Amino acid sequence: MISLISNAIVPFLILVIIIYGIVKKINIYDVFVDGAKECIDLSLNLFPSMLAMIFGINIFLKSGFVSFFFDKLCNFFPFLNFPVEILSMMVLRSISGSSSLAILTNIFENYGPDSLTGVLGSILQGSTDTTFYVLTIYFGTVGIKKIRYAMAVGVIADVICIIISIILVNLII
Repeated sequence: MISLISNAIVPFLILVIIIYGIVKKINIYDVFVDGAKECIDLSLNLFPSMLAMIFGINIFLKSGFVSFFFDKLCNFFPFLNFPVEILSMMVLRSISGSSSLAILTNIFENYGPDSLTGVLGSILQGSTDTTFYVLTIYFGTVGIKKIRYAMAVGVIADVICIIISIILVNLII
């Protein structure tokens, strides 16, 4: 039953939109074409920001800085009852949602979703945001140049979410 509903919902919505356009006497085809043109313009405006972000992420990952940084921090985390495997996800979550999701999938495969690492990774994936991605893409598209306060608030919110997640997971598990 759920499968039938999920397969029928998009065609149903399209049908409702078409009927609404006919009732309101709107030229549906012209409105659709105008929307498609706006999407192309939006895509062209997004492309430089996306390219810069992807380029920056690749430089950050390929430079070896992440591995060096994590190797130095590994000595401190066994005392805090904190899984070191989650560190890369914590750092990359604010940059790229898809890379942190890939790390979380890897954690699930290696440790299981019910492990301390799996639960912490799940909570971090759901509670933190892709702060730098949002700043780069959305603010860059709109043309906002002064992002200092937005970046500070986003990073502080992410750090608070990480700290609270670690505390809660250690209390629960």
